[in-house]
Amino acid sequence: MGLWQVCISQEEGGVQCKDFDSFLALPPEFRISRILMFVSNGLGLLGFFLSGFGLDCLKIGERQQELKKRLLLLGGILFWISAITVMAPVSWVAHTIVEENFDENIPEIIPKWDLGEALFVGWFAGICLILGGSLLNCTVCSTEVHPSSVHYTVTEMQDHCQHLETENSPENLGV
Repeated sequence: MGLWQVCISQEEGGVQCKDFDSFLALPPEFRISRILMFVSNGLGLLGFFLSGFGLDCLKIGERQQELKKRLLLLGGILFWISAITVMAPVSWVAHTIVEENFDENIPEIIPKWDLGEALFVGWFAGICLILGGSLLNCTVCSTEVHPSSVHYTVTEMQDHCQHLETENSPENLGV
């Protein structure tokens, strides 16, 4: 039994899966787990886009380095929150499975749940999100804000050229 369907493996080696009929017919822990997984996906995607705009290799907002640092920090925090919202339902379902497998009041003839691949993928994804958020936040905390390369507007460039021309004029050079 998973968040999205029930699968039964038969002795002949075949596996049959059936989707759940209704969201409201699910046990409360599955409903909450599904909602948390959707929230995790949304927060992870939002964190990815925000941190992408905060990268130095992106030329958008070159002059606003402080804003870029804040975007990286926010992206890292969103990755952390996304990791929590992944790890919570995965660990909850795993705890339920382990608890039911070791319950001696349940007869042996009743099928029991098994730890499936999706749980391990969920834990791996949560660990990757924690590491990604940590790397982003460590990068933000370890770098200083450097003014970006010098950019001149047209008027600043004209003023600068006129200033150089007057400094190098024959009158000012004593010729």
